[in-house]
Amino acid sequence: MKKIKCLFTAFLLISANVFALEVDRSELNSAGNETTIEFINYTGPHKVIDSIEAIKGIGSSMGNAVAGQLSSSLSTPKSSKYYVIHAVDNSVKEKLDADIIFIGEDATVDHIDNLRRIISAYLKAAYGYSEKDADTLSVFITVYNAVYRGKLDIFQSKYKEIVTKNLTKDNCGLSVNYKDWPGKSQIVIPLFDVKNGGLSTVDTSVISDTKVITSMKEDDDKNIESRKGMVDIKEREADNAEAKAQTAQKTAAEEQKKLEKEKQKTAEAKKEAAEAKKTADEKQNIADKEPDNKKAQTEAKEAKNQAEQKQKAAEKQEQKLEEQKQKTEDAKQEAKEQQAAVDKKQSEALSERKEIAKDQQEIQKKEAEQANMNTNYGIILTDEKEMLSRLVKFNSANGQIVKNSPVSVIRSRTIYKSGDSYIAIAGENKGKGAVKLVTISIDTMEISAESENYIAADSVLIQDGGSFYCVTEDNGSFYLAKFGSDLSLKLKSETKVKSATPVTITDAGIVVTGSDGKLKILKKNDLKEITGK
Repeated sequence: MKKIKCLFTAFLLISANVFALEVDRSELNSAGNETTIEFINYTGPHKVIDSIEAIKGIGSSMGNAVAGQLSSSLSTPKSSKYYVIHAVDNSVKEKLDADIIFIGEDATVDHIDNLRRIISAYLKAAYGYSEKDADTLSVFITVYNAVYRGKLDIFQSKYKEIVTKNLTKDNCGLSVNYKDWPGKSQIVIPLFDVKNGGLSTVDTSVISDTKVITSMKEDDDKNIESRKGMVDIKEREADNAEAKAQTAQKTAAEEQKKLEKEKQKTAEAKKEAAEAKKTADEKQNIADKEPDNKKAQTEAKEAKNQAEQKQKAAEKQEQKLEEQKQKTEDAKQEAKEQQAAVDKKQSEALSERKEIAKDQQEIQKKEAEQANMNTNYGIILTDEKEMLSRLVKFNSANGQIVKNSPVSVIRSRTIYKSGDSYIAIAGENKGKGAVKLVTISIDTMEISAESENYIAADSVLIQDGGSFYCVTEDNGSFYLAKFGSDLSLKLKSETKVKSATPVTITDAGIVVTGSDGKLKILKKNDLKEITGK
């Protein structure tokens, strides 16, 4: 999600080369609102970058464990990184079963794309989803869990007790901020058809409810592609359900025929029982009148036995009729439910297709307006405490943000234009993150390159012609470094400096604060110290 809803306190206007003007955010028109779900990711440099295959392997490992035992509950071994609880209770018919993916305290996932890769790989391994469908579902699952983050009452109203007993109010769902994921995430995946698996294993209606779709539409591209993917899944679900409905209707018709036959048999059995009873009563009357007539006594006894047998047969047939009635009712109910599933999925798919078409027209209109719009670039604070910023593209006429860069960890509140990019210090020294000098593409507004050298988190960034000065870190010590616009290291001082030293370019040299707190002057041509000894 790209709309900014954090409290930004400053806006820096880009001049030809450097930001020089701070403006209060109240002068900007923000389109954000409190209901918008914006995933805050770490988008800076990394010390170590895990391969996509390794990331997917996390989900596949959990999915493979579940795949062999779909019909009953299980939990993969609790880990400090990731584990899953497959919460299924076949004895309870109301409410939903679910899978719960837990992100442990030592997990290092810091971007929603990678979390979705884990979930997608899990769905593929556990339930046999295609990669395309699993990718689509993973987007909706993460947004769904963010929308209902902390709303334990909502989960309790929809899910079985075997699911909700594993959830807590503080951690159920998914935070929008990656910093809150480790040890505080309980990602719920609603299960609709665990027994038969396949396309309808995950309850697509639940994860794409009105609140989820509304949130997804707040994205700049309105999540068109993911929503199209969900419509495609629902249309195939409807096709599958229609086939099942036809089979169920055929079964119901066959059971109805059986019921009619059983009704006929029951009527005949009752008639025979009634006739046998009438005959037995008549024989008994004769026997009562002629107590010494052995033949009459024998015939009465035999007639009575015959009547009792016919009555038992009628009762047995009555029981078979009731059983067939239940079978017929069950078959009709199954057909009704399958048809309802068809109607529901078709209705949802049709409604969403209409919404997507409308949103596409809105996007096209917006793009046409932006093509003629006078825009500029600036940086705004994303984290006032840590003094982190984000690059934004805005309408020069009214200050409305047109596009947000995903890079929200720009440091030193400074950025310089160089060709078709901006140069900045970006990143965080947390988890696998690192602070480096980076270039941010003007076109994509994403990091296009990063330095090999680590930069001090509190370093300033100074431009001098085509060169850029900042403080580099090396084995716990700090040095002034000179970089080219291609982020290559040109020079590094031998003199140690304070990590947050100001850097002043003068005719006499470059003025910095040494690690001893004293003023140092470094020669521009080689960064060697020329004074302060």
